[in-house]
Amino acid sequence: MKTALLDFRGKTAVITGAGSGIGRALAQALATRGCHLALADINPGNLAETAALAAASGHRVSIHELDVASRELVAAFPNEVMRHHPAIDLLFNNAGVAVGGRFLETTEADFDWLFDINFHGVVRMTRAFLPMLLTRPDAHIVNTASLFGIIAPAGQTHYSASKFAVRGFSDALHHELVGTSVGVSAVCPGGVATAIASSARFSSALSKETISHQLEKSRRLLRKPPAKAAEIILSGVERRRPRILVGADARLGYWLERLMPTTYGSLLKRFEL
Repeated sequence: MKTALLDFRGKTAVITGAGSGIGRALAQALATRGCHLALADINPGNLAETAALAAASGHRVSIHELDVASRELVAAFPNEVMRHHPAIDLLFNNAGVAVGGRFLETTEADFDWLFDINFHGVVRMTRAFLPMLLTRPDAHIVNTASLFGIIAPAGQTHYSASKFAVRGFSDALHHELVGTSVGVSAVCPGGVATAIASSARFSSALSKETISHQLEKSRRLLRKPPAKAAEIILSGVERRRPRILVGADARLGYWLERLMPTTYGSLLKRFEL
């Protein structure tokens, strides 16, 4: 028997990392589908811009300055959201950062900073909102992993470790919640044109030339418009898919890992990926 599509109309969605990129595009796309929104980001200026774009739909929009790396702020966040919205149905854990540099070029502090946002932020937000979601008749959690949560190229030790963790957490939680009203999706975007590379934390051991080269490579690879990525993500959520691959590069990465699990690194190096 076919599973009914998830109906976004009238639902309320919490989105982290809503100030730019995929988060902003998700906010706009959800608003056009009839969702009310609680938008969270560490950058209040960017958040206000997203809210203005989403509010044009006429649905309820609240904005919340939030650092998902803070245990205390995340623990208090559901009560803050409930002051603006009567219930929460959808949770999009989308906030994320990157670190530039190979493993020994970076510090333990770099690793901790990235993991606190990319992985622990997802876990904290899920722990904070899941009890509420379980009271709703049709709820969903959407965790942004990455193509680099499927394959792990050289130079991505920090980022890949965090995104593999997000994918594993999401898969296990999906299995735990089978039979409840809450679904779980892990989203694995390929190259989407966001500011994640330009806002990355780069190792002090890297030269200006190396950083410039890395940023140029990122600009070459991060090409899919966030709006198109958001449409693919919401189509997958609507169909309650546990894993959503965004872009041809994400699908290619999936098959590379399946067919060449121990040797795809040399292929990526050949094409400077």
